[in-house]
Amino acid sequence: MTQRVELATVMDRLAVDGLVTEYAVAVDDGDWEAYRRLFTVDGRADYRSAGGIEGDAGQVAGWLEETMRLFPMRQHLIVNRRVRFGLLEQDIGDTARIQADYVNPMRFAGPDGGPSEPDFVCGGRYAFAFLRTGEGWRLREVVVREKWRRTPRVRQQDT
Repeated sequence: MTQRVELATVMDRLAVDGLVTEYAVAVDDGDWEAYRRLFTVDGRADYRSAGGIEGDAGQVAGWLEETMRLFPMRQHLIVNRRVRFGLLEQDIGDTARIQADYVNPMRFAGPDGGPSEPDFVCGGRYAFAFLRTGEGWRLREVVVREKWRRTPRVRQQDT
């Protein structure tokens, strides 16, 4: 591998890794327009394992916008990223995949719509698929594979 190819690979790796971060920030900040812009025109997302929907990025962004109102405080922690580049039409590096683990603490909304107790925490693994486009790298698919969740316990009242 030449230095030029190695540098291009590093730059691509940084670009797709940056998209994963932009994805997490868009969801955590509730920036659904930014979320939509991360995807290719035919991009899809699948949140079914976490009790959600599967559909095109626009449909899923609308569902997330409604659902995430229950959780005004949320924070994705995405770690253990494994990046793989692939082929599209025989051009090396036109596709990429990242498998990454996540922990996602969220706080339920209170009566005024702001954060309240208790917290809800879930974790699992993302499968991200990317495509190099004329505008740069974009998400082609996001699949959430929730592995666990911790929901709040109902406290017993002293009688």
